[in-house]
Amino acid sequence: MKTRALTVMVSMGMVSMSVAFGAAEEPAKMSIIGDWRIAVEADGKRAEFTIEPVETVTVTAEKHGRLAVYDEKKPGYARANKPRGVRAQECTARYMLIPESFVLRAGVDEQSQVFVRGKDYELASDWGTFGRLPDGAIGEKQPVYCSYQYSLPRLDSIVLDAKGQMVLRRGVGHVASPVPPPLAEGERRLANVWLSGRMDKLGEAQLFPLLEHAYPEPPRQTPTVAERLLPKTIAKLRSGEPIRILAWGDSVTVGTFVPNPDTERWQMQFLARLRERFPKAQIEMLTEAWGGRNTSSYLNEKPGSPKNYQEKVLDLKPDLIVSEFVNDSYMSEEQVMERYGKLLADFKGIGAEWIILTPHYVRPDWMGLDREKDIDEDPRRYVKGLRIFAQQNNVALADGSLRYGRLWRQGIPHSTLMLNAINHPNAFGMKLFADALMELF
Repeated sequence: MKTRALTVMVSMGMVSMSVAFGAAEEPAKMSIIGDWRIAVEADGKRAEFTIEPVETVTVTAEKHGRLAVYDEKKPGYARANKPRGVRAQECTARYMLIPESFVLRAGVDEQSQVFVRGKDYELASDWGTFGRLPDGAIGEKQPVYCSYQYSLPRLDSIVLDAKGQMVLRRGVGHVASPVPPPLAEGERRLANVWLSGRMDKLGEAQLFPLLEHAYPEPPRQTPTVAERLLPKTIAKLRSGEPIRILAWGDSVTVGTFVPNPDTERWQMQFLARLRERFPKAQIEMLTEAWGGRNTSSYLNEKPGSPKNYQEKVLDLKPDLIVSEFVNDSYMSEEQVMERYGKLLADFKGIGAEWIILTPHYVRPDWMGLDREKDIDEDPRRYVKGLRIFAQQNNVALADGSLRYGRLWRQGIPHSTLMLNAINHPNAFGMKLFADALMELF
């Protein structure tokens, strides 16, 4: 497998990156003409480029002060210790560790005792977590040193420069959320090449020509969805009468993983844009969210619990509830009808109006996808159920899923928005929720 090696010091810090996504005009045509060669046609020109494989980073003697017991019952990203190179916030980036490169020693130098996998420790080959085995040679408080290699995914861009020439711009590798290289003044991005990890050669799945500038916003309805389905909310926003909005959800609504939670979480972006749209509005934005949980979790909590549904949601008496539960994605259409029907009855009982946010796209294999392009239609039954439920019950639906499903058309593999390499969107991903919400108003 062809790779380009890059050796670094033991401590690898996460890099914070942002990018302004460029506009698309006439889409470029891309084709593969060799294992690592592509041809691009745009603006009457044709150019060929060689794409470099992802870099392989080598880490030597990374110290872990103590090694937790390996727990195979936990998710792969949480079974024990995490190699720092493949760590993505609270998780690890799947398939980035090169498992055959992993060596665990009792000391820094190569003469130190080498521990045996399957006897002294175990390693999750896909997620990269590792932990000691109870009957092995590693003590409970014994420091260990791991050496390993991992891959850095990357987004490269084909750019039309200010002189009208097509050029290849190499992106900066990042274990979880790489971004395309920035544009200079007068340049236009034509396409991205998505190097998601180690691979033997390029395939069509790596080619992302820009087909559109951004999500195609529909014409503003008259009356708007909010005017039809959220009459009390819209009246208070316009009049300046105080209004309480509750953002209710899971870890995506907790949202403290974005660099600037006070301004970048979806509900805070929504709040800022509501205030801009309705200058008289006196909005109180509340958040009630529970990471790693779903609507069932709230409903199952007993009275007095910090997350009891009655006390922490209904008793707040919000005027408007905006719910976001990607963790409900296990539900079938029938389960949506039953659960969300109960929620609707409860919300009506306290006089609250409701907006349902459809969930974002998460890592492809968690959605049953084997690609990140040609995925306009969300395959999850939960999303289909939400759309049917909202239509049948006259509930406002902010369809964030639709916007995520078209990111590939903008040259963006949706997984590159996930800061934890699974399901925690960056600020741009949060903006897509706010965009979907504002479409209603």
